[in-house]
Amino acid sequence: MNQPYEQSELYKLRHSAAHLMAQAITELYPGAKLAIGPPIDNGFYYDIDFVEPFKEEELVKVEQRMRELAKLNQPIERKVVANKEEARKLILTDCTHGQGEETALYKLELLEAIPGDEEVSFYDQKATDKQGKEHRFIDLCRGPHIESTGPIKHFKLMHIAGAYWRGDVKNKQLTRIYGTAFESKEELELYLHNLEEAKKRDHRVLGRELGLFMFSPRVGPGLALWLPKGAMIRDVLSDFLKQEQSRRGYQGVVTPNIASQRLYEKSGHILTYRDKMFPFMEDEEKETFILKPMNCPFHIEIYSSAMRSYRDLPVRLAEFGTVYRYEQSGELAGMLRVRGFTQDDAHLFVRPDQLLEEFKGVVDLMMVVLKKLGLNEYRVRVGTKDPSSDKYVGHEENWRLAETSIKQACDELGLEYEVSPGDAAFYGPKLDLIIKDALGREWQMGTVQVDYNLPERFDLEYTGEDSKPHRPIMIHRAPFGSLERMIGLLTEQYAGAFPFWLSPVQIAVLPIADRHVAYASAIASRLQGYPYKFVAEEEQTPFEPVEGVESAYRVHVDASRQTLGKKIRENQRQKIPYMLVVGDQDCANGTVGVRSREDGDLGAMKLDEFLGSLAGK
Repeated sequence: MNQPYEQSELYKLRHSAAHLMAQAITELYPGAKLAIGPPIDNGFYYDIDFVEPFKEEELVKVEQRMRELAKLNQPIERKVVANKEEARKLILTDCTHGQGEETALYKLELLEAIPGDEEVSFYDQKATDKQGKEHRFIDLCRGPHIESTGPIKHFKLMHIAGAYWRGDVKNKQLTRIYGTAFESKEELELYLHNLEEAKKRDHRVLGRELGLFMFSPRVGPGLALWLPKGAMIRDVLSDFLKQEQSRRGYQGVVTPNIASQRLYEKSGHILTYRDKMFPFMEDEEKETFILKPMNCPFHIEIYSSAMRSYRDLPVRLAEFGTVYRYEQSGELAGMLRVRGFTQDDAHLFVRPDQLLEEFKGVVDLMMVVLKKLGLNEYRVRVGTKDPSSDKYVGHEENWRLAETSIKQACDELGLEYEVSPGDAAFYGPKLDLIIKDALGREWQMGTVQVDYNLPERFDLEYTGEDSKPHRPIMIHRAPFGSLERMIGLLTEQYAGAFPFWLSPVQIAVLPIADRHVAYASAIASRLQGYPYKFVAEEEQTPFEPVEGVESAYRVHVDASRQTLGKKIRENQRQKIPYMLVVGDQDCANGTVGVRSREDGDLGAMKLDEFLGSLAGK
């Protein structure tokens, strides 16, 4: 199994870099109040309450002070205190250099939030410089950290942002300083290079430029409007997955966007997911309705609407269902984090003896999806229950059975995986695919979950071979995750130059002059699958039947009156895979001048020859 990031040396290094940054800030900005500074997936941050506003250009000064302190190679020692009163004294003296309770207010609040049975620890780093001056920083922290500050050499402070204390908009807004750190210079340089590349690939920018999607302040934040080309990509992805699902025995269903509150009380979402739900609505008969955040309760109702025999299982219900979840405005990020999104959702209702093979079948489908999308780098994460949390529902034995089944399936499929306690859904453990994109960034995409608990909450049954009632097990799965997030990721993965099969416009036909438009339109008709070919002689009809035509490409005729050069540049900017230039000789000879997005000018060829070159794309 792969080592979880939280247990890696890189995680410790970044945690210590966050402390080093905080130390530099306390020396440069006396009176600054430190809040919290954890490592994150791509670096670290620290939330700070400054006396005077902190500006982006001041990061260089902080960075320089961090380098000076790192050279002192301060040992980092863990100190455990006996009780909270001792911890409070340490915060008011050493942590704040005796500046008083006002400077320590955030640390004192964190201290009070620590459960009474949990160990309270501090991390202390100190050294004396060449002038004999002692530099010391001690912080309330559970760790882990590296042994000294010396290895913190390859880092950079990235940017600042606003962040509410404890994530609550009712609290004061602090300054969040983001940074990153790596174990080698080469890794840092690659990361910074990839960040520059990421700016060029930003799906929000490309989405506008390529006419894929947009957001409107009048519609509301986090609610995407799909433009024609983006809607086409949605359709292509949906059609691909629907065909795969049909071959595997899935049945399509459609469910409404709202439901009675009673449905989500029964499922348990009201108790565990309420803060992500939009405000409830009440009709004239005092029935309360919810804008749906999940599709699974609807599919459960469909399953339970009929008597089921052991011979009927597995039942595989699939839906591209749109759901709505309240995300705070500061958490929204283009298509990657929205308030309304469409999941490629399915729920399988299986017998216990079918669970392992059905789970493996879902994982196989997810692998087919990744291969089709060209997402070949990924890792597998098994999310399990956090034993210290009370957010989960169901019996311990069911959780144990579900976790065992997932791990056994991974072992039989030869998948390496890491176990991540606390990443389970509230009703069951899950397997997530963490995708690495072209820039080395990781995204959680496809997921599959084993659920013993919702079938029990809804009292689901099937009649067994013994003629007695038995409880099915549910598998929740979504290979894409959501269409919004997947298309956002793919836009950045391919920098807008989608593979041929996925491109919203696959071929642009460019007539050189108005007299070539009729021929260009005939070419487009042939490419779009109409069973005709073009006949060059003027006295004949321009179409002649063709047997066995199967091609049906997405084609655009650029009949604008711009020069050919401008047409070529515009269609290149739109990242269309092929351009077919047609002029007088093409009309006379039945040819097209082919230009490839990747290979440039391929010269003139017969249309059937060009069609042959597209086979398998």
